[in-house]
Amino acid sequence: MKKKSNFAAKDILEVFGLALIFLGIIYALFTFVFSNDTVSGPSMQPNFESNDRVITVRHSKIKRGEIVVLKAPDEPNVLYIKRVIGMPGDSIRFQNDRLYINGRKYKETYLNKGKKLYSMGSLYTENFTLQSKHLGKRVPRNCYFVMGDHRNVSKDSRIFGYVKKSSIVGVVKLRYWPLNKITWY
Repeated sequence: MKKKSNFAAKDILEVFGLALIFLGIIYALFTFVFSNDTVSGPSMQPNFESNDRVITVRHSKIKRGEIVVLKAPDEPNVLYIKRVIGMPGDSIRFQNDRLYINGRKYKETYLNKGKKLYSMGSLYTENFTLQSKHLGKRVPRNCYFVMGDHRNVSKDSRIFGYVKKSSIVGVVKLRYWPLNKITWY
């Protein structure tokens, strides 16, 4: 009988030890590889709403059109969610709601729904160039030009300028909340 109770205690210790290892791995992953963030505010509507929950991958290669979570350059301890529009070396111009990157027209199909909902017959993205925003001619090395999808309310690179690569927390790869909007990016 005593051997049986020692065996049960040993099993409990093993399960507890495995649980601690598992929790340690999860903690390490979400400290160094992933980030779990909550969307706040209207700047990415209608594609993201307040209280949407997202998983980002830290240290991921950043590509044009991807959604990133970044440290707000104008507010300490605040994170923003924005879309990468300009990559290092790009020239950017908006004319009549069309994006031109390095002189070529670039389609922004992710804005179609927002334009219908929010443009109200006027330009959804005001006409501008990097120079008109006093940002020079091209996006600098190790920097990005980011914008929110809800263009007429978003506080983004048009206001606070370029975002350094080191300020980007990660690239959004999954929206897992609300459950009816689960999306892989």
